Amino acid sequence: MSSARSLLTQPIRRLRPSAFRQFNQLPKSQAAPWRARFSATPLRRQRDPADEPGFVSLIDQQPELVRTGRKHGLGLLFLALIPITAFALGTWQVKRLQWKTDLLAILEDRLIRDPLPLPAHIDPAAVPDFDYRRIYTTGRFRHDKEMLIGPRMRDGEQGYEVVTPLEREGDGTTILVNRGWIAKEFKDQKTRKDSLPTGEVHVEGLLRQPWKKNMFTPDNRPDKWEFYFPDVVQMAELVGSQPIWVESTLVPDYLKIVDLKSRGDPIGKPPVVGLRNNHAQYIFTW
Repeated sequence: MSSARSLLTQPIRRLRPSAFRQFNQLPKSQAAPWRARFSATPLRRQRDPADEPGFVSLIDQQPELVRTGRKHGLGLLFLALIPITAFALGTWQVKRLQWKTDLLAILEDRLIRDPLPLPAHIDPAAVPDFDYRRIYTTGRFRHDKEMLIGPRMRDGEQGYEVVTPLEREGDGTTILVNRGWIAKEFKDQKTRKDSLPTGEVHVEGLLRQPWKKNMFTPDNRPDKWEFYFPDVVQMAELVGSQPIWVESTLVPDYLKIVDLKSRGDPIGKPPVVGLRNNHAQYIFTW
């Protein structure tokens, strides 16, 4: 083994054919590991395609347009629609923001005006032009025709909105008055006798278009006097009233609200415009 190493470590110029013969005469167990590192097969030069007579480089070829067909048609169309759709929705929200801002300004202007006496007969078609307009009137509550809308939540507590017909002087002058919210425990009139005024009363509130039914609200059952949303026409027909809705108002006062709630007296709504205006947020979203 040492002789084989000495032969391999000698410079090439000193190797003689006799040295190769000595290496070949080594036992296979000693020569095999070293013979595996060498090969007597001459290296073959690979042919370069550029040496071929008919070779043409890709650089020398003329460019060619290739039609991809509809491979990416739907994807590109979808990507192109995203900014167009976002721009359209953003523009629409800008217009909605201007419309809602103008509407809030109109309603708040009506709210701060002095209250008007409510006429004996009102055209229901004119109510939208007087929505949120403060009014006052007098009459007598018909508690025997009282209607409860609910359940309705207030500060996390379940209850009902009390709607009572108000009979006024003259035929066909009755209107519907939403007196306010009561807790569920006072649903029965027997538990809140002090909240049922008799004789002539003075009512001051807002002429309103009540909230609309949404897709999760069940239908009213007037035959059982069960109401889940204010259908003014339906309720007016049931009690023989004009389809006019007035909401009693109450300036927020914590002590007074606690007292009214404890006695089962309806708690009126604060005289504020309750419309939301989130269109500026939607503009930034789109």
